[in-house]
Amino acid sequence: MQLAINCPGCESEKLSLFYVAEDVPVHSVLLMLTRLEAVTYPRGNIHLAVCQECGFITNIAYEPALNEYSPRYEATQSYSPTFNTFHRQLARHLIERYDLRGKDVIEIGCGQGEFLTLLCEMGDNRGVGFDPAFRPYEMNSSAADRIEFISDFYSEKYADYHGDFVCCKMTLEHIPKTAEFVSMVRRSIGSKTDTIVFFQVPNATRILRDVAFWDIYYEHCSYFTPGALARLFRLCGFEVIDLAAEYDNQYLMIEARPTQRPSSRLLPQEEPVTQVLQDVSHFSTYYPLQISRWRRVLDEIQEKGERAVIWGAGSKGVSFLTTLKVTDEIGYGVDINPKKKGTFMPGTGHEIVLPEFLQTYQPDVVIVMNPVYCDEIQADLERLGVSARLLTV
Repeated sequence: MQLAINCPGCESEKLSLFYVAEDVPVHSVLLMLTRLEAVTYPRGNIHLAVCQECGFITNIAYEPALNEYSPRYEATQSYSPTFNTFHRQLARHLIERYDLRGKDVIEIGCGQGEFLTLLCEMGDNRGVGFDPAFRPYEMNSSAADRIEFISDFYSEKYADYHGDFVCCKMTLEHIPKTAEFVSMVRRSIGSKTDTIVFFQVPNATRILRDVAFWDIYYEHCSYFTPGALARLFRLCGFEVIDLAAEYDNQYLMIEARPTQRPSSRLLPQEEPVTQVLQDVSHFSTYYPLQISRWRRVLDEIQEKGERAVIWGAGSKGVSFLTTLKVTDEIGYGVDINPKKKGTFMPGTGHEIVLPEFLQTYQPDVVIVMNPVYCDEIQADLERLGVSARLLTV
């Protein structure tokens, strides 16, 4: 169905609806201190539409006013050795490739500043991080006196902050007016055309081809394939240097520099819009089958009287449980982040426990929300003396 709405990426009116999820939690990683708060937290709708001109995917039902990006927003991934290894390798790659030594670095959507701190420590750089959910803390870092954090959304009022390197990781997907935002970043750079810009977003191609419905949630109102991301940056005045899919194909990364005349040269990773439309059709066809498959798995677990938990009580876990309308088929949500202990998952109200809880609970089945962590999780289960079988999404 074609919609009379303009694409936030290219302004085209050729948007087609292909996915609908109603009454979903508008936040997945806010710390909910009671089960009542978790099950009654505000809800919204997801109506994903794809642009037939540029391949960008947007939630046309998104209402920004429903979101709460505050200090209780807890999306930290740094408790995972697997993730920390990836983060350090990424920081080293960027420092080496762009000679980020003794430079000024800006990070938009810095969270608690883990990546910005790495860049400043490893490259002896100076940094400024922007994030409304940033919680001030005493930094134990050799770069502490060279980093400033601003607990606010990045906007035009901070245009006086200039960096040799501008970083934005896992933030653009939260922004509905994508072209406006990327254009604002371009304006803030001005004539300093040697500035390098690095953005990281979820890889929508993987979501569509794997029918990964658990990777669709309300906070993510914008979805990018490699081609759609490159087209957006060129439209907003950037030359695309590189595109890459990393972290088990989950993250899409773009490296770019400002220019007055973006080249029309395409990178090998860029797919045509016709391919995006084929992937959308694939998702639409197989989504009902994916839902049915997981419902059968959960029903069999319940029929056998087995104890089951999900491992990963963040956004993927919330989407998995709410989309499948899970109740007591799953006992708990497990997470290694100690800040989540004793809180509850939005939507279904499942209590979040630390891995050590499983020593007593002894589940029969552990459903892993992110396969990249399987080895890490298996090692934890063996350490805890838990012999549950692992299922992965």
